[in-house]
Amino acid sequence: MRIATWNVNSIRTRYGRVVDWMVREDVDVLAMQEIKCTREQFPHEAFEAAGYELAIHGLNQWNGVAIASRRPIDDVAIEFPGMPGFLKGQEGPDLPKEARAIGATVDGVRVWSLYVPNGRSLGDPHYVYKLDWLAALAEHTRAETAAHPERPFALMGDFNIAPTDDDNGDPVVVEGLTTHVSPAERAAFAALEQAGVVDVVRPIVPTGYTYWDYKQLKFPRNEGMRIDFILGSRAFADAVTDASIHRNERKGDAPSDHVPVLVDLDLAEEDEDIPMIFG
Repeated sequence: MRIATWNVNSIRTRYGRVVDWMVREDVDVLAMQEIKCTREQFPHEAFEAAGYELAIHGLNQWNGVAIASRRPIDDVAIEFPGMPGFLKGQEGPDLPKEARAIGATVDGVRVWSLYVPNGRSLGDPHYVYKLDWLAALAEHTRAETAAHPERPFALMGDFNIAPTDDDNGDPVVVEGLTTHVSPAERAAFAALEQAGVVDVVRPIVPTGYTYWDYKQLKFPRNEGMRIDFILGSRAFADAVTDASIHRNERKGDAPSDHVPVLVDLDLAEEDEDIPMIFG
């Protein structure tokens, strides 16, 4: 099974490019973020014509997540337990949930397409929301991996965190001054790993970014960040046979500012033939 994640930054603008890449790369399952449209506005026809069915969660022109699959999609969920909401200027437990998460099961593999809150700035309420959102995700991950240890489970998407200095090549993103690299955000990312998932891409692809801002020639200068991840449970990680970051998708006409990240799974392989992601 070939599984990928891509922050497409408006699917209505880029659906032709996305579908072309999926077909060209023989992708079975794609988790998408920042679709920026409702279910009704999503370009269903292009995906369905290419043989993909869809699970979509979009509320307006902001955020939005989706999963496209050539195999049947089951058990769709549009939030995880404890996921907080957000409304600027408001506090409390009953704030509206944003379209930032969609989970589904495909051929026994449980996948989540996630668009983690940006945080905006270190003093912004959105930063607190981001940390709370990640804490709830860690609790869900711990519960899921404990309850179903044999089921492959993956968190995929735009995490808006560069967990190490090697993941940040943007000189304006500085610890202590900006989000994405603060100690609290990095600790939240580490808590996800401690909850039962690991980065299944970096052991195979030791270098490379997944995001470059559109401004100030960030891409030609390679001043990017690695903020898009596929984090897998032990059962998922043990099935990974290959991984890749598709940098060339940042080139050409009207690209997203993110590129796809892809892994190959062989769920029938024995552990000794699989790269050991877990120690």
